[in-house]
Amino acid sequence: MQLDFHQIDAFTSRPFAGNPAMVYRLDSWLSDTLMQQIAAEHNLAETAFLVKEGAVWHIRWFTPRAEVPLCGHATLASAHVLFEQYGEPGEALDFTCQSGALRVTREGARLVLDFPVRAVERWDSQGAVARAFGMQPQEVWALYGREGIQELLAVLPSEAAVRAFQPNLPALAELPGLGVLITAPGERHDFVSRYFAPAIGIDEDPVTGSTHCMLTPYWAERLGKTELSAYQCSARGGELHCRLEGGRVKIAGQAVLVASGRLCLSEDVGQG
Repeated sequence: MQLDFHQIDAFTSRPFAGNPAMVYRLDSWLSDTLMQQIAAEHNLAETAFLVKEGAVWHIRWFTPRAEVPLCGHATLASAHVLFEQYGEPGEALDFTCQSGALRVTREGARLVLDFPVRAVERWDSQGAVARAFGMQPQEVWALYGREGIQELLAVLPSEAAVRAFQPNLPALAELPGLGVLITAPGERHDFVSRYFAPAIGIDEDPVTGSTHCMLTPYWAERLGKTELSAYQCSARGGELHCRLEGGRVKIAGQAVLVASGRLCLSEDVGQG
């Protein structure tokens, strides 16, 4: 069995910045076990798998440890691969996933994600976050899913505080949900953020599109504007252009191919 893959740096116009993702376009689904093994082998924050179902691309995302319900940068990377490596026609691609319908359109040099708003609610158990952080955030919010808390969002006082934050990864992994997002007003951008998900194998994600489905409505209400510039200030860093449109969030960024290759496996690997 031979499977072609493409590694893309998303939310950047140059290699070795933004957030890397691996993309596989498949003719049919592999087993969940094998897809998880492949994601663990690549050991990137996300590996995306795509299968065409009618006019829509079904997309699934795996971290090195788990499947996740939504991922922005790997969707951007997947659209880049479909447009640039496989010559998909038109200016828009439709996807379906656990979180519903997604769309990516081309606008000049940028690709624009069309994602659902992920509404957060105030979380009362701020003490748990304060203990994990070693400090008291200004606010703590939670994103709830079918099985309880999916993500936590903590608001810090300044960009400097976000940049200086030193994560206690074992303590963060004990908090509920997939990961913890920190954010603050930006100095040159409307807001900045960082994202940590050690419980699912991501100590710090370089640039996280899906979290901006929470951040954009939060900052839109707080700042009184619907178009916002964002920067995820990880070591690699990434810039996102966000727009709130009703119940949808438009997230624009660029992407660049950095590697292509072929995975060669025996037919029985990872099956059963």
